[in-house]
Amino acid sequence: MRTSKWAVLAYVAIIIFGCLAAVPSVLPQAMREQFTAVLPFKPVTLGLDLRGGSHLVLEVDGAGLQKARLNTLLDDTRRVLRGERVSASSARISGNTVTVSIADAADREKVLPKLQELATPVSTIGFGASAPEVEVTANGDVVTLAITEAGIADRMTKAVEQSLEIIRNRVDQVGVAEPLIQRIGSNRILVQLPGLQDPTRLRELLGSTAQMSFHMLDQTVDVTQPPPRGVDILPGANDDTNKYPVESRVAISGERLDDAKVGFDQRTNQPVVDFSFDSLGARQFAEITRENVGRPFAIVLDGKVLTAPVINEPILGGRGQISGNFTAESATVLSALLRSGALPAPLTIIEERSVGPNLGSDSIRMGLYTGLAGFGLVVALMVVLYGAWGIIANVGLMLHTIMTIGVLGLIGSTLTLPGIAGIILGIGMAVDANILINARIREETEGGAGAMKALDVGFNKAYATILDSNITTLTGTILLFWLGSGPVRGFAVTMMLGIVISMFTSVTVVRLLMREVVVRRKMKKLEIPSLFGRVPHLPTFSFMKRRFQAIGFSAFLSISSVVLFFTPGLNYGIDFIGGIQVEAVSKDKIDLPTLRGSLEELNLGEVALQDFGGGQSVLIRVQRQPGGEQEQTAALNRIKDAVTVSVPGATLERTEVVGPTISSELARSGFLAVGLAMVAILLYIWFRFEWHFAVGAIAVLLLDITKTVGFFALTGVDFNLTAIAALLTMIGYSVNDKVVVYDRMRENLRKYKSMPFSDLIDMSINQVIARCIFTSVATALSLVPMAIWGGETVRSFAWPMIFGVIVATTSSIYIGGPILLFLSRWWKDREASRTATQQPGTPTA
Repeated sequence: MRTSKWAVLAYVAIIIFGCLAAVPSVLPQAMREQFTAVLPFKPVTLGLDLRGGSHLVLEVDGAGLQKARLNTLLDDTRRVLRGERVSASSARISGNTVTVSIADAADREKVLPKLQELATPVSTIGFGASAPEVEVTANGDVVTLAITEAGIADRMTKAVEQSLEIIRNRVDQVGVAEPLIQRIGSNRILVQLPGLQDPTRLRELLGSTAQMSFHMLDQTVDVTQPPPRGVDILPGANDDTNKYPVESRVAISGERLDDAKVGFDQRTNQPVVDFSFDSLGARQFAEITRENVGRPFAIVLDGKVLTAPVINEPILGGRGQISGNFTAESATVLSALLRSGALPAPLTIIEERSVGPNLGSDSIRMGLYTGLAGFGLVVALMVVLYGAWGIIANVGLMLHTIMTIGVLGLIGSTLTLPGIAGIILGIGMAVDANILINARIREETEGGAGAMKALDVGFNKAYATILDSNITTLTGTILLFWLGSGPVRGFAVTMMLGIVISMFTSVTVVRLLMREVVVRRKMKKLEIPSLFGRVPHLPTFSFMKRRFQAIGFSAFLSISSVVLFFTPGLNYGIDFIGGIQVEAVSKDKIDLPTLRGSLEELNLGEVALQDFGGGQSVLIRVQRQPGGEQEQTAALNRIKDAVTVSVPGATLERTEVVGPTISSELARSGFLAVGLAMVAILLYIWFRFEWHFAVGAIAVLLLDITKTVGFFALTGVDFNLTAIAALLTMIGYSVNDKVVVYDRMRENLRKYKSMPFSDLIDMSINQVIARCIFTSVATALSLVPMAIWGGETVRSFAWPMIFGVIVATTSSIYIGGPILLFLSRWWKDREASRTATQQPGTPTA
């Protein structure tokens, strides 16, 4: 089939465009700026695990938001009652509603329309549809005001949007360059800050609601006794043992603050926070201080008393000062909080990860070296297998890698360490198309076809198999992108791009290049020898004769893996169980017993130490602490202090804190992705082949998965979100292998309709066994450098993936066929039995 000149020009234009898009990612900074000034291409954005920084996920407290709205609704209700001269004490919060008891019918009829005015409409999903925020109902003497679902959703949306703006203002106060702050889901905010290694101060900055208010103190109240109505006993901000009897009524709201900045007390030279009110706040402040000379005045922040000075004289300028045991840093944080405004609801930090710049640069260097090593091994294998024709395949492979990087930059995707792993694995899997094509061309040439016919028929026959296998692999990566998060989604993106681009580079471009060689050399016969000459035929095996031994051994391994799953079980990472993880690096050998003793003295529960890096690096894992996020921060700081004391000169290269909310969601999403992948593959194979092919593929897949899970349990490799990525990729690869075998079986079923099915299975497997082995070797070679030198982050992906490739290849050869034979015979016996029972006069068994 001749390719038109316009198609060739289009291919060339796509290749040039993709290569130019990749150029900024490999240029030095100075040259990059000159290049991007001429062409509108941007370099690939590096993830935090490659350049260092902090990653936080914050969740808006829905319960706190609803409670605040109920308090506001109660105040509004009491305001209406006072306006209509009805007792305001009859309104109270009851559960998630505000109830008002009005015995007098006339008062009830007078108040009810005013209360219904509080039910303002809010927008809902739809074409301009709206619903009331508050539902007002009357039942006898009781009027009930309940916040509707639409009202809660509207409040949450507004709270998240307002929180986004406030967080941006607060981060700007810290001065972090290129922060990423965006909404994820309905009630969460993602904050990524490149270059910020220790997020402790930022954690305080973002986790604080900063709801400030000014109250009078009631000096007649004994703080050791239950307070009377209208008074709250609040702790001190710097000392919880100090208690203050604070009037519940807000004298001045923090919303009236106009500015806040750090200053120094002229008498003590201690850091203080100077603040000023707006015009309305200044008038209120002047009135309060004028009327309450000699009384203490409490400044309250998030339910704690910062300071409670005595008003000595009226303050008319609208300015004040907050003093206390401040450091310069804590005073800076407090002033930043006050300037940016109060959050509409508390924010909980449910996930925190930080990577030091040294570890980030090491990851880049490691990714580059392991990528080049993997690429070199695959290139060498292709040359060994196919000689000069392998060089053409390697050109397609080079274009595949370059264009993947270019497209990542074009779409603005972030390249993470698992993303680099995806590119490396994509290199190994991209050659599968060329292995299939070359095997088909060899078959056509041996059948007596001429060069051009062998080329066209070989590509056409291989294309359907390539398409089927790529779709099954793509299924797993799409689910991983949909249900995954963070760096693992980066892996899914690179894998998806790699699969799609390989259809262009490994099929279209390589076909064009091979055709050009055949035409220019006027070849009559297209032979594809190896580097060492003609490829000998592999001996023919009868796999079906040994099917019972093969299935028995496979079942034994799978049952053993299930036992290992329960005893000793999987080594779950903090992605799934939550907790604190710290990686410490020292120039000298780390004394683990001393470090373990120091950490156990902290009484933080179970502590696990993992030594790696020649004894100069240690991974510390601590179970999640009971309590809220403040307890996690306190525990993390205590761990850091213990490491600093026990290992002088140590640097903390990586810290991670994962809460139970996010860990349970990650676990649920990971296992859901595996389940959905199997269902999607079952449906696709059923659609493309027949039902027993689909059921057989799932049966073999279950055996492969159980063995891989057993590998995790036996080796103790971390089972985390990266491991789920390995499992999903292995599923795609395994089905890829099965599809190649099934496709050849389907082709042979059309050719040899009278051949016994067991013989046909043997023949089909023998025809594709070389391809299965070559592809598995190429994929494994691309992963070996990453498994050996890739570091802890990708080790839980690389080694299980290598094991999975071996298991998938052997199951395609030894297990898939026997299961398919059993299902086919069972179905034929069932149909024969059904036919026999339907014929009249036929005796039943």
